[in-house]
Amino acid sequence: MKLREIINKIFLIEIFKGLFLTLRMLFSKPVTIQYPFQRRKIYPGFRGRHALVRDPFTGDGKCIGCMRCTTVCPSRCIYIKREKTENKMIVTDYVIDASRCIFCAYCVEACPVCALVLTEDFEYSDYMRKNLIFNKEQLLKNWDEFASKWPHDVYFNKFWQPPGIDPSRWPKTKREQKPIPIKRFIEIKKEESDESSR
Repeated sequence: MKLREIINKIFLIEIFKGLFLTLRMLFSKPVTIQYPFQRRKIYPGFRGRHALVRDPFTGDGKCIGCMRCTTVCPSRCIYIKREKTENKMIVTDYVIDASRCIFCAYCVEACPVCALVLTEDFEYSDYMRKNLIFNKEQLLKNWDEFASKWPHDVYFNKFWQPPGIDPSRWPKTKREQKPIPIKRFIEIKKEESDESSR
């Protein structure tokens, strides 16, 4: 045993080092927050709960049933039922299994009409797996809930026009996608509820 190690053992140097570190951390700023009373700022591009974007003027989903989201999904968690009526493709059901999703947002990037979004809402855990399988109605409801909490008048998701890709390669509808007016949609829903209550 070396002389330095003997001195460390006699004078308990390592223990005093540990106590000093503990004392120093008592007076430093904490790195944790008191969730749920304190919340971190959600930055653009956060990938949270899935939602189908509701058209603010028609009130229906924007999905056209092109199947691109199902094609690019690496975890195969998107299922679409569609049928053709009068030369027009109608999406009868749109299902996302959120328990299998890896939140890569490829589906959002691939959508040519910006109909799908991973919202900034992250508080949707559940004990039952079946509650994490969202059908079309639930996905539209997710959008309604998200829109009612959104603090701004318009919404635009970062993945609708991802950086690093030449815009000339995007479909025309994706190139011309503008921020969606959130408040207008909420006003329409309020007007509808007022009319139904009369």
